[in-house]
Amino acid sequence: MHKRFWWFVILPAVFVASLSFAQFSILDMVADKVIQRYQMSTCEQLWMKKDQPKLAEEQRVIGLLRRDPAMRTEFLNRVAAPIANKMFECGMIP
Repeated sequence: MHKRFWWFVILPAVFVASLSFAQFSILDMVADKVIQRYQMSTCEQLWMKKDQPKLAEEQRVIGLLRRDPAMRTEFLNRVAAPIANKMFECGMIP
């Protein structure tokens, strides 16, 4: 009976860990996509995209980042420097 107790503890822990891993692998893909978009875009393209409405996929990711502070922090830590550098080069920030 003692062995059964451990299964009730271990299985949920593994499940939660796998969900966290899956979310952060999605985070990796999204962060890489955002960084690549900024690095490959010209300043003119960035200025034009600035005022366009967000796509449904982008809105879903933004909603996810708003709900999960840890994921949002990790995402911003990854993309902040490349985005800020490109925006500075393009005159979008002082």
